[in-house]
Amino acid sequence: MKISLPVPVPLALALLLVVVEAAVMGVLAVLELFSLDGDRLAMGLTTTLFFAGYAVALLACARATWRRETWGRSPLVLAQLIQLGVAWSWFGGNPELSTVLAVVAAAVLAGIFAPASLRALEPSDEHA
Repeated sequence: MKISLPVPVPLALALLLVVVEAAVMGVLAVLELFSLDGDRLAMGLTTTLFFAGYAVALLACARATWRRETWGRSPLVLAQLIQLGVAWSWFGGNPELSTVLAVVAAAVLAGIFAPASLRALEPSDEHA
């Protein structure tokens, strides 16, 4: 029998931010869908699918991490590291957006790597 402890606050806050990221990606997918143009139909459709797929993937990983499934954490960490890289590359052109992206990514990483979160996400020894 698996005993489930409550999700630590830092991890819960990190996962809440991931859900917000997924919501933003979902909104971007819808906006891209409604701005489709015949001149760039293929680009618009693939961009829509990318944003929608990214949103679904973030939600799936957040749900898995909330349920303490070990596979969900690594993709979330990778997504935040990519987001930090995007923030860095956009800083010269849009420092406000870059700052928001960097702060959110750093907050998610801090929440995932907080000591209480790491303890909660340790694999159990019940299968040993």
